[in-house]
This record gives sequence, C-alpha cells and structure tokens, in this order.
Amino acid sequence: MIIKSLLDTDLYKFTMMQVVLHHFPAAQVEYRYKCRTPGINLRPYLEEIRREIHDLCQLRFSEAELAYLSTLRFIKSDFIDFLGLFHLPEKCISVTESSVPGEIDITVKGSWLHTILFEIPVLAIVNEVYFKNECPGASWEEARKRLQNKMRLVLDATDLSEFRVAEYGTRRRFSHDWHEEVVITMKDQMGEHFAGTSNVWFAMKHGVLPLGTMAHEYLQACQALGPRLRDSQVFALEVWAKEYRGDLGIALSDVYGMAAFLRDFDMYFCKLFDGARHDSGDPFDWGERMIAHYRHNRVDARTKTLIFSDALTFPRAIELMRRFAGRCRIAFGIGTNLTNDMGYTPLQIVMKMVKCNGQPVAKISDAPEKTMCDDKAYLAYLRQVFELPPA
Repeated sequence: MIIKSLLDTDLYKFTMMQVVLHHFPAAQVEYRYKCRTPGINLRPYLEEIRREIHDLCQLRFSEAELAYLSTLRFIKSDFIDFLGLFHLPEKCISVTESSVPGEIDITVKGSWLHTILFEIPVLAIVNEVYFKNECPGASWEEARKRLQNKMRLVLDATDLSEFRVAEYGTRRRFSHDWHEEVVITMKDQMGEHFAGTSNVWFAMKHGVLPLGTMAHEYLQACQALGPRLRDSQVFALEVWAKEYRGDLGIALSDVYGMAAFLRDFDMYFCKLFDGARHDSGDPFDWGERMIAHYRHNRVDARTKTLIFSDALTFPRAIELMRRFAGRCRIAFGIGTNLTNDMGYTPLQIVMKMVKCNGQPVAKISDAPEKTMCDDKAYLAYLRQVFELPPA
C-alpha cells in the first residue's frame, strides 16, 4: 500500500473538515482530477491506481492517531468522535479512461464531509504509481546531494537567521519513502530553520510541527454556501474566524486574485488574522501590496506573517527573505522542489472542487493556468461580480 494511514495528508484537510462538520454538514460536492503536464500516459497504470484507491478506502483512524489529533489545540472533541467512525466511501470515487488519449479521469462526488480527505492521498497515489513504473532507476544519492545543497544555501548564510521553511510536498511527491527521508533530513540538519511539515502522519511519527489552515476549495465552496456570491470571500473568512476564534489565522489570498482579496480583507480582517498566504502570481509584487495594505489599514506589518508557497525553490525563497526581512514576519512552504526533485519532470496534477450543492464553483487566481471550471458562463459571471478583467 502506498497510503498506510489516513493521517498521510495535509493538515488543512482536517482543519477545513472540522469547519464542514460544524457549519456545512449537508454540503454536496464534486471534485475533478486534471493533469496539466502534456504527453503523460497513465492508461497502463489504471488498474494499479484503482487497487491503491480501494486499499485507501479500507483505512480507519487508529486510537493512537486519534489521540494525536486530539492533542492539537484547535481540534475539538466532537470532531475526534466523528473521525473515530470515519472511512473514505469508495462508492463516491470513479477512476476511468478519459476520452483524451493517454489520460485518465478521476471524479469524486458526494458529501463534502465524507469526501474531503480523498484529494491529497489520491494525488500521491497517482504520482507514486507513475514514477515507480516510469522511473525505476531513480538515483536517491543524486537527490540527497541536491537536498544537501539546498539546505546549505540557508545554513551557510550569515544573514538568514530568521529563515523558516516548511515541507509542503505530499500531493506531488516522488514516493512516500523519499518524502519521509526529506522530512527526517530537514529535521535533523536544519534546526530552527525547519518550521515543520504539512503532512500530519510524518508530523506525528517524527515529532515535528504540523502546519496548515485553509485551501482554495474552502473559499470556492462558499460561493455556493454563502448568502450572496459577492460576499462569499467575506463569508468564508467570517465562518473561519467563528470556528477558530483567532487560531489558524492565515488567510488564502488568491481565489479571486489579489485585487479582490484586498477589497474584502478590510481593517477588521487585517487585525483579526495573523497574516496571509501567497499561492499564485508574482510573489514580490504580492508581498509589497500586502505590506502597503496593512499600512493603509493602520496595522503594523511587522506583527503579521506572510507565507510564500507557490512553486518555491530555495534560491527564490532566500531572495524573498532578503527583500522582506524586517518588514514583516516571513515563512515559506516548499513542496515539489523538496519531495520530487529526483532528476525527472514532476507531474503537474491537481484535483479541484468544481461543484458544490449542484452549482459550479471556481478559482480565478493571478496565474491564469491555475483556473479550473467547467462552466464558462459561470466563470464570466464570477469575473463580473468580483470586478475582474475578462479572461
């Protein structure tokens, strides 16, 4: 089995899932898989992927895993009780051949509460099955050298004492075992520079801090769950604040683009949330605009945390650190460049929510290639409502 524990996923799946349990338990959703990398043929591995997903659906949370989750200050006892009964429903996921040559279709339909944990392990399964079959001779020694060189860029620098990086690479990892080695190596060698991991299983197993708050799907779902589309971003942030009462206070900024985020992220949210996370568009421009926005709202940006997590490498993170050091608190989340830098081109695969309660939902980020929506009319309407330029 590739996935051996339901904890082998990102923390923000659990933090969002708790919000769903308490506020949107009846929501029905649809997710769809997409491979953005051209020329990838997964058809030969279709049955292997299906078998791995079948095994995934047999997993349950152990008492030790539930006990660990209950130690996290923001996880509530009724959520632990629910997880004690939880399993992923195999009837809700479909894995078939696509009409596009070489591609496969993966669709998840059902209760949001019961399907939210599919995304990350399914993507990890697709990745590992593909690379195991296509790249059997991968050199771990070369990958270890590259990892050492990345860490040395930070450890050997005299001006990066405040540099903090987390590992965010579960969904696009080369393999479970390589992912684990990355976490162990960074914990052992980077000291305080290693902030933690988004992966809850490795956090528990190796005694590191699990990190994460919200993902795009949460704000997308609120397009269908909120009282009015134009207010859906504000609604999502208010429900989050109601659930966590000031904890887990990092807002995601790119579901409708930066301009729309800043219009909604008013003085109240500037003061209430601990900071924001960048996940598309130019990170230097984003950082400057966030700092200016805090200043405009009479908030000291030096008390706020800006997290950069979009396709980061160590050199780019160091460049960002040097630009913004002393002007705000800074943290970095690096994913694919840590867990899938084995000398092969990583797969650009995603699994996005496309419907909630029968209505289309979408993300319109500052990176146009990341937009994913089946309904062009809805996408155009969303752009109009949030005063975004036409595509």
